[in-house]
Amino acid sequence: MPMPPEPAAEPRPTEVIRHGERLRDEYAWLRDRDDPDVRSYLEAENAWGEATLAPLADLEASLYREMLGRIVETDLSVPYEWRGWWYYSRTEEGKQYPIHCRRAGSMAGEEVVLLDLNTMQDEAPFLAVGSFAVSDDGWWLAWSLDTTGYRQYTLRVRDLRTGEDLPLRRERVTSVAWDADRRTLWYGVEDPGTKRSHEIRRLDLDTDTDELAWHEPDESMNVGVSRSRSREWLVIEAASHTTSEVRVRRAGREEPWRVVLPRVAGREYDVAHHGDAFYLRINDTGRNFRLVRLPTDGGTLAGAVEVMPHREDVMLEGVESFAGHLVLHEREAGLPHLRIHPLDGDRPPHRIAFPDAVYECHAGANPSFEAEHYRFGYQSPIQPMSVWSYDVQARSRELLKEQPVKGGHDPSRFTTRRLEARTADGARVPVSVVHRADLALDGTAPCLLHGYGAYGYPYPVSFSSNRLSLLERGVVVAIAHVRGGGELGKAWHDAGRLGDKMHTFTDFLAAADTLVTAHVAAPDRIAIEGGSAGGLLMGAVVNLAPSRWAAVLSQVPFVDVLNTMSDATLPLTVGEYEEWGNPAIAAEYAWMRAYCPYTNLTAGPYPPMLVRTALNDSQVMYWEPAKYVARIRALRTNDAPLILLTNMGAGHGGASGRYDRLREVARDYAFVLSQLRVAGAPALAVHRDRAG
Repeated sequence: MPMPPEPAAEPRPTEVIRHGERLRDEYAWLRDRDDPDVRSYLEAENAWGEATLAPLADLEASLYREMLGRIVETDLSVPYEWRGWWYYSRTEEGKQYPIHCRRAGSMAGEEVVLLDLNTMQDEAPFLAVGSFAVSDDGWWLAWSLDTTGYRQYTLRVRDLRTGEDLPLRRERVTSVAWDADRRTLWYGVEDPGTKRSHEIRRLDLDTDTDELAWHEPDESMNVGVSRSRSREWLVIEAASHTTSEVRVRRAGREEPWRVVLPRVAGREYDVAHHGDAFYLRINDTGRNFRLVRLPTDGGTLAGAVEVMPHREDVMLEGVESFAGHLVLHEREAGLPHLRIHPLDGDRPPHRIAFPDAVYECHAGANPSFEAEHYRFGYQSPIQPMSVWSYDVQARSRELLKEQPVKGGHDPSRFTTRRLEARTADGARVPVSVVHRADLALDGTAPCLLHGYGAYGYPYPVSFSSNRLSLLERGVVVAIAHVRGGGELGKAWHDAGRLGDKMHTFTDFLAAADTLVTAHVAAPDRIAIEGGSAGGLLMGAVVNLAPSRWAAVLSQVPFVDVLNTMSDATLPLTVGEYEEWGNPAIAAEYAWMRAYCPYTNLTAGPYPPMLVRTALNDSQVMYWEPAKYVARIRALRTNDAPLILLTNMGAGHGGASGRYDRLREVARDYAFVLSQLRVAGAPALAVHRDRAG
């Protein structure tokens, strides 16, 4: 097949003046998805990408077979019991989606299939379940479905006795919660323009009518509805990135919603119910939150009983309430911890001990309020995902399942550790590293360095059987836990947002430097990867140090920061002012102007890049990466591979089916291996014959 000409988007210059600066945007026209030229350009980029990557087809196929060969295609999740039913999901070989099931009484009972998306594949190329909630009597399933990738979910209600859905539908549903009866469902609704979840409504199944329960007027706030684990309370939470407010109402009663604590700017809290008290995780005395107790019949913060004080070195990330104990989710020194806090007064709190130096743990399926065993998931970069049951009283644990890796996996063949990168301003940035145990760390190894650094989210150091295809080939995989993330508490987040956002990017450069000085990676063999806000990170560090990177994988990258944050009609924009700033304010405009990847592109050489986007992305609109790549094509002075791939039938998370997603990963890895000059990976030839 002949190589198609390299795409060249037609520049159609537009200008805007912001704070006295004249900004030129020659590719703004790519925002018009109804313009036939837009689709033509995206399709031309896809064709160019396919042709450019064609020499890697055999490697890509080999990687896909390897990764698929490690997966148990027909598998079963660990069942959990709730109200007399055992719930689980299972997968079948050759099928894209899990099948959700239950059995009555025990796992020996007859299987009832609750939901099987595999039977719906003819309806849409993309299928994703949002809400999934069974009523208290066990006979109704409220579930929602996205068929485009735009994260716009349609609510349906299924009669589990017949397997048929009711005729009713509700659009743009964000959250659901059953009331104590079988006929009342509470649900959240998003604004069709901004996608902000702005309303909570009450639906009567018997009459297929609903009424407004709460409308949130603050455009920075999103609202959601839930039910306490005790099943006694319904909860509406309104939250921005920095402020929250909770309303409660007893389930099964006709009474007004009541505010637990009124909103105060900069104060965040959430609520867990137990008996006659609400336990509040709240940041009123410090950014890392403390735990207090308030009576359910009302009270002030001044009269609250402090259960756990604020700690400068420990972030309280969440609280779960059970009949006999609380489970506190904490993070210290970058690592997650689970603390058991008994409520009988006779036993002291304690943490569950974990063996690895670098790991992840998280809550499992624990729907029963009366449970005395706590289920959690555990994994590390070398230890596959495992599900454990912890006996709270005996302080013992039982392994329920370790995710098998077909073909065998020996964790001792790999090693993981933490490095510490020192920045110019004295920050100590954790860097998680995993590689083959027998790999010679002599400064010649290829490396894939990941990063995110936004919203206070800690980058997970999880296990990936796919990643073994890199590790086995001698690639070091590293994660830079840069400021802006949540690894070291809220202060770490604060130090990488708003006016301090540049720290995120300089931290990442420091992490790369540390990998080199520690002889973990070769200076000319470091590839980098990030998605969404991590794609912003990729764009910024490419502009700061374009020659540093052997390759760049940029997934749905947020690269047009100034233009996007200047358009309040776009999804997420107003709520994101608290993370990035508001460019209508001169000082905050200056913050973003200093690092915005698209705005700061200049003529010069650029590293090899594979940029992914999706036509139906609602988080980072497709035109951001499309404009970004178009401008680089016009400005770059070298012939390094520059590839834009647009999934024309998906959204922010890429393909929805597990096999389709695996093919995307195989292609990404083939590109990285080729640019890292790993043995057996072909080089890519680039042709610069321009289209048009």
